[in-house]
Amino acid sequence: MKTFRLLVAALLGATLLAACERPPMQSTQQGYRGTGMQDVQNPRIVAAAKAAQPAVPELPPPGGNDGPKARDVYQNVKVLGDLSVGEFTRHMLAITAWVAPEQGCTYCHGANLADDGKYTKVVARRMIEMNRHLNVDWAKHVGTTGVTCYTCHRGQPVPANVTYAPLTPKNNRVGVGLGNDAGQNKAEPSIALASLPYDPFTPYLKGDEQIRVQGTQALPSDDHRVSIKQAEFTYSLMNHFSKSLGVNCTFCHNTQSFSTWNEKRVTAWHGIRMARDLNNAYLEPLTTTFPANRLGPTGDVAKVSCATCHQGINKPLGGLAMAKDWPGLLTTQVAAAAPAAVPVAAATPVVATMQAELKETIYFPVNSPQLRGDEPKKIEKLVAALNAQPGSTATLSGYHSASGKLAANQELAKQRAFKIRDALKNAGIADSRIKLDKPRQTEANVKGEDPFARRVEVTVK
Repeated sequence: MKTFRLLVAALLGATLLAACERPPMQSTQQGYRGTGMQDVQNPRIVAAAKAAQPAVPELPPPGGNDGPKARDVYQNVKVLGDLSVGEFTRHMLAITAWVAPEQGCTYCHGANLADDGKYTKVVARRMIEMNRHLNVDWAKHVGTTGVTCYTCHRGQPVPANVTYAPLTPKNNRVGVGLGNDAGQNKAEPSIALASLPYDPFTPYLKGDEQIRVQGTQALPSDDHRVSIKQAEFTYSLMNHFSKSLGVNCTFCHNTQSFSTWNEKRVTAWHGIRMARDLNNAYLEPLTTTFPANRLGPTGDVAKVSCATCHQGINKPLGGLAMAKDWPGLLTTQVAAAAPAAVPVAAATPVVATMQAELKETIYFPVNSPQLRGDEPKKIEKLVAALNAQPGSTATLSGYHSASGKLAANQELAKQRAFKIRDALKNAGIADSRIKLDKPRQTEANVKGEDPFARRVEVTVK
């Protein structure tokens, strides 16, 4: 009997510990001391996730953009046509290696390369536009690292982690006639096998439901009434974040106050809105373009989630900065066919209209007002816009971090704005056409050396 009891106790203990991870664990401080912000990692899981990352294809380095443009040589080039023929070909080879290495060029193209008969070509064109949009307009999430097609596809025509709307809650468990499951208790891997709503993606990464369940009072108030169901949906989404990035809650949250904002939570906030933007502006409109076999069980198109890019690591591909080597993916310039020649007098108002909304964001190194990398090229674009509109002005707004001494931060932001002002003046722009705003602090009180704090925003109008 004693042996039986010991056996039962051992089995019970093993059962209770089955969901636990064995030590040692690694803990890295994420925020200020005392805030309880720590990234707790299992080194064995981290090593396995990194080992699962496929090798990035080796491709030719950039060769410059000299020579005739692709749009002037090839037919029906609606994106990437602003590249030279050499760079255009290099980009095509890269996209093939990133998305369809086994299928090759024929995955998107037929015998006539200009023909749009294959749906894959139409989709690929739109995805290139989406890639450009990500790098230009969502830098607050992707940073200066940027993304390429490979970030999500990893050598597969369909990325490994996309989402579809599930079947209706009633009788959607194959082989189990348990009726309506209320949209939960299916233990989906995308939400870390939790007994929570298994589709947080439709309300939050397609819809714009508010992720706000924590109140400031013990009881519901007139301006804060949320249900347990709303809290469960929110927690399901948080589980998805944790699973997708391979991190725990304290990677983004201060355990002393979960409502406190910090750099990583701000980045996540932008990531949620980025996913919504991509799903609604780029993927949903392609629903009728895809054949039925490429749609989900309810007939909807595949959509992105956090796991689509991150795939178990908090920085996709371990933070590998691939985008910088692919100039065709770093601009939103539309490369349509060259327009017919028109008189200069007729063209001038069109140029002015196109440039009226021009904005550029120029980034700087830590604690420095010096320009870096390709940032001077942005100034060349600003000069061209100002020269095209003799009556326009450039407004410069320098931003700084919320951490550190305010006076020193403001002075550094001012010096960075002066750097841009002097560059414009040296290019022949009159001082009277350059306006300087007061230094501004980054939004949401982002702490630390956030790259978006080290910037000057320039608006030409």
